[in-house]
Amino acid sequence: MKDAVLGFYDPLADYYHLIFEDWDASIERQARVLDALLASHIGPCPIKILDCACGIGTQALGLAGRGHRVVASDLSPQAIQRATLEAKARGLEVEFHVSDMTDLCEVSETDFDVVAALDNALPHLSKEQLEKAASAMRKKIRPGGFFLASIRDYDLLICERPSIQGPSFYGAKGNRRIVHQLWDWIEDDRYILHLYITQHTGGEGWVSNHFVSEYRCLLRAELTDILASAGFEKIRWLFPSETGFYQPIVTARCSG
Repeated sequence: MKDAVLGFYDPLADYYHLIFEDWDASIERQARVLDALLASHIGPCPIKILDCACGIGTQALGLAGRGHRVVASDLSPQAIQRATLEAKARGLEVEFHVSDMTDLCEVSETDFDVVAALDNALPHLSKEQLEKAASAMRKKIRPGGFFLASIRDYDLLICERPSIQGPSFYGAKGNRRIVHQLWDWIEDDRYILHLYITQHTGGEGWVSNHFVSEYRCLLRAELTDILASAGFEKIRWLFPSETGFYQPIVTARCSG
């Protein structure tokens, strides 16, 4: 798993912001939604958050900008390097670590109010890896603390088995780009994702960058059972129509 995931996210780190029409606007929009969700469960005071699948910082930067104390980790060294530069450019204090979410051993603290794993990170993991990750994340949360993750709606997608997502067209003349995905289904519940980011480079024409990763369809019932087995309780699923977030979110409490 590790080499395959690194092979996707390391080269993607310099391009990840291009997936969004306006990355800064997405950072702010997601932070607003997540901040409201956390306030409703934890309270409005600044809280201590571990974002253990931070990527280049889409959620970590926004939450830090709203006054929370954020520690962020990711398996990809290149993503962490990019996120560190982005935090510095914005004058934000975020503590970054390169760490595998299945053990989180590089993150020494264990009293987080919230541990988050967003942006469909969990479906990279096998069932056994996910069990280890759930246990590792629970150990980082204080008693009564909060867990949240977001994944694609695989309960729907496993039935539809889409072969393409997009394309999305961004930018204006002279600075256009096209972002789309192709999905090659290799088993009933697994697919190879091909992400293409194609940019117009002016006089040089168009240049396409291709990134490949494998996912499995992580169903809500499986993740619910794994979280319960790891010691989480009050497990609840929230959908975009309720939260305004772009993916379904699962929340849970760390039992005392």
